[in-house]
Amino acid sequence: MSVPSAAVDGVPAADHPSGRLLAHVCHSLVRRLPTGTGAAAVRAALDVLMERHPGLGGVRLFDERLEVDAGDPEARARVVEPPPSVLAALEVLDGCRDHVVRPGPLTAPDVMGLARRAAGITLDPPTARHLCHHTRGNPRDVLRLLRELPRDTWQERRSELPAPARHTAAVRHRLARCGPDARALVEACAVIGEDAELAEAAALADLGSPLPAVDEARAAGLLTAACEPGLALLSFTRPLDRAAVLTGIELTRRAALHTRAARLTGDRGRRLNHRVAATTTTDDALAAELDAYAAERACAGEWSTVADALVRAGRLSTGRAAREDRLLRAVDAMIGAGDVPQATAFAAELESFPAGILRDVVLGYLALMRGRPAEADAFLTEAWRRCDPERHHDLMARICQRRVLHALGRWDGPDLVAWARRAIELADPDDPSAVESQAVLGLGLAAAGRPDEALAAYESAADALSGGAQPQRFRLGRGWVDLALDAPEAARRELEAAVPTGFRMGSTRISLWAQGWLARTQFALGAWPEALETAQRAEVRLAEFRIEPVRPLVHWTAAQIHALRGDWESADRHVAEAAAERHHYEVMLVPSCLARAQVAEARGDYERVVEALNPLARLAARDSIDEPGFWPWPDVYANALVLTGRLDEADAFLTPYETLAARRDRRSARARLGLARGRLTAARGDIDAARAEFDRALAHLDRLPLPYDRARVNFAYGQTLRRAGKRREADTALRNARDAYATLGARTYVDRCERELQAGGVHTPRRTPGPTARLTPQERAVAILVAAGATNQQTALELFISVKTVQYHLTNVYAKIGVRSRTELAARFRETSPDG
Repeated sequence: MSVPSAAVDGVPAADHPSGRLLAHVCHSLVRRLPTGTGAAAVRAALDVLMERHPGLGGVRLFDERLEVDAGDPEARARVVEPPPSVLAALEVLDGCRDHVVRPGPLTAPDVMGLARRAAGITLDPPTARHLCHHTRGNPRDVLRLLRELPRDTWQERRSELPAPARHTAAVRHRLARCGPDARALVEACAVIGEDAELAEAAALADLGSPLPAVDEARAAGLLTAACEPGLALLSFTRPLDRAAVLTGIELTRRAALHTRAARLTGDRGRRLNHRVAATTTTDDALAAELDAYAAERACAGEWSTVADALVRAGRLSTGRAAREDRLLRAVDAMIGAGDVPQATAFAAELESFPAGILRDVVLGYLALMRGRPAEADAFLTEAWRRCDPERHHDLMARICQRRVLHALGRWDGPDLVAWARRAIELADPDDPSAVESQAVLGLGLAAAGRPDEALAAYESAADALSGGAQPQRFRLGRGWVDLALDAPEAARRELEAAVPTGFRMGSTRISLWAQGWLARTQFALGAWPEALETAQRAEVRLAEFRIEPVRPLVHWTAAQIHALRGDWESADRHVAEAAAERHHYEVMLVPSCLARAQVAEARGDYERVVEALNPLARLAARDSIDEPGFWPWPDVYANALVLTGRLDEADAFLTPYETLAARRDRRSARARLGLARGRLTAARGDIDAARAEFDRALAHLDRLPLPYDRARVNFAYGQTLRRAGKRREADTALRNARDAYATLGARTYVDRCERELQAGGVHTPRRTPGPTARLTPQERAVAILVAAGATNQQTALELFISVKTVQYHLTNVYAKIGVRSRTELAARFRETSPDG
């Protein structure tokens, strides 16, 4: 097939570097293109191109990128912006791979790994996050920028990154084909930033009727438009498109556009940002305006905005003291927003500052968010020691607020309440230290055993709250308390409202805590798919923002659900991710221990349950940890003590918890503790008293939407009744448990219920003749577990019988089936169907 030469008009000459490049591209394309009618036309066009441009010069084509000889800087410069024909050929070549993999967008940790492996560059988390957002996680664009920009670029803190050279060239060619009005509008949007209002962009571009220009820019693939009554927003298709346009505007003209944009916008923050962008020297007056704006936003709890304003103010400040003060407050705001990696990137610089109160307060805050209680305590103690009550009123209030968070990490309700009230007393009512302490005060009151005061505190605060980000903190605290006080549905409403951060300018730190407790609430309500989704979203954010105190909480829920579903690999991974030790905060240690214990419980390994929870039992001060409703560990521990034969120890442990739960009238806690008491009473031989304990436990759950707790009580009840010979009653309880577990998707316990029901034998179906047909239900249950590889101890724990009883049944099984060892028993079961 022949094509006219006009089909490739505009292709560069053969002696031009871009022509040599194109020739090699075409040569590669011809080799790679498949046969077929459509391909033939493309091949013919490429033949014309190759006839015109036979040379390759100093350019080599690799599978994924173009590399120009390092010794030819002039060639590098000439290939930066190839003509449209070259760009089109390159795009075709990109689609002609022998093997194409289309991964999802990279995360910031992925970008860090890619930079290290592919380019030998170590990125800190904030830089990786910036690059990830800038490229939308596209690995090809990430690699191109890593290779094109000087290596020291990645050691600097840059607010703007360029687009890759090839992308820049493509965007500029598209822009050049637009008319002057469309070009002016696109450049105005690049200057304004994300989500430019049409009216503002039109005014900046000096367009009286902007819609035709909008249509042209959209047709060129440069802008998208979102139009609603009274509001039209223009956005770039990708952040890289904006970068390509912005870097193409001459610096003088760009500064003039920013100056004009500052006059056009009605938003104070955007106006200040435009003025900063138009400034090329230090400017103390502008820095002071940014500082004042940051103080205003701090009162609304918009810490990310505060941090950005103070970083800019510091860069514009002429004096060293002012720069250091603003940077310290900027890092403090970063931590408040939950951006721990960004704050950590400044840590070494802050530590080099002269010793001072604010420096120690900020470093203590950072240590707190990194899960280092001893370090946080040391910094905050030293900061408090340096304070002069006459001169440092505000700083003392801020230290008190950090002490509130430290007490929260320690899960010390009385200490939290004391510091919160002190912060409220020292600070002005609208000061962030007072507002944020007020948000946590109710939680401290509830943890200190004063639930009525806690609810009253939140009700009073709700009446006084305004808009902005601060309500997020109060809704988190209220939802956390509602869950502890047996109101999970109310908790879900509050916690769902505390999760979003975008349009309310909320804190990522608060959002992560809300997600952690929302996942627990969804678990309690039986919404396990939603709970896993919430935990997974939080896990992604945790990897990005590294807020250590909340990490074990998020992984606890995921570990428990995966274990109950029988996904042991995932469960073990989350247990490992939830790991915390005695030197960490208690708010980390408790869910870490619970994750280990509840996965071990799902496996039926009660010795490991005791081992996992021993660190909590040995804590010197745990009054708030033991407050009913917050951390459901006492019943898990007591149940494991019973099932490992430590009856007296279980009795002594249970009694004070039962008394406290009854005094607080916390029904869910009473039900869970009643399960352990029922098992203990039966183990001591009083089955009638045990039955009464289980019935009371179920009654406590009657009006509570807690399906997992109800299933768990029924399962223990059925096991207990079966062991006592009450097979028909046991059958009813076990069927209730099995049906509830099946609804929840708890496959691990569905299987255990089935084994219990088989061992009870009440509704066991008639068996076909076979080697196991003569076994009793109990013997068959023992044989199945032993044949699967369980030890006598594991079998006894699973079936809630003694090891001697297992040995007795196993002797009968061997005799009836005609085998002499566990190996022969396993082989016999493999030879027969599961029903024998």
